[in-house]
Amino acid sequence: MRIVLTRVKKAEVYIDKILHASIDQGFLLLVGFTYGDNEEIVEKMVKKVINLRIFEDEKGKTNLSLTAVNGNILSVSQFTLYGNVKEGNRPSFVEALSPERASALYHYFNSFLRLSYPRLQTGVFGEDMEVSSINDGPFTLILDSVALFKEHK
Repeated sequence: MRIVLTRVKKAEVYIDKILHASIDQGFLLLVGFTYGDNEEIVEKMVKKVINLRIFEDEKGKTNLSLTAVNGNILSVSQFTLYGNVKEGNRPSFVEALSPERASALYHYFNSFLRLSYPRLQTGVFGEDMEVSSINDGPFTLILDSVALFKEHK
């Protein structure tokens, strides 16, 4: 599982030119799944996201969590996080999980995330979405379950 997490001042998702979801200060999460991902990995990734301390405290240090700043989350499915461009110039997506399984994990991710942190908005799995954001910093992290949790293969 991969998440590209960006600290944002604002983020929005449009579907068919209609605003679907919008947040102010918080995290924009682009979320992708690969083979071997499961509910246990999803739960570990949610806990990591919720507990990250990447907002500035009164001394300007990145020391505050999303909860401490009363931030929001916008979660957007993004299978292209598993695009491989090692050979040639056209990405291969064979490492991306099948749409059926990825959809189930994405919904589980959002459900588990909402239980832990209810200030959540989401995109729609499989839809053609326009995502815009005003990045804060910019401060962007790539969370990869293989790198974070060695037992996941």
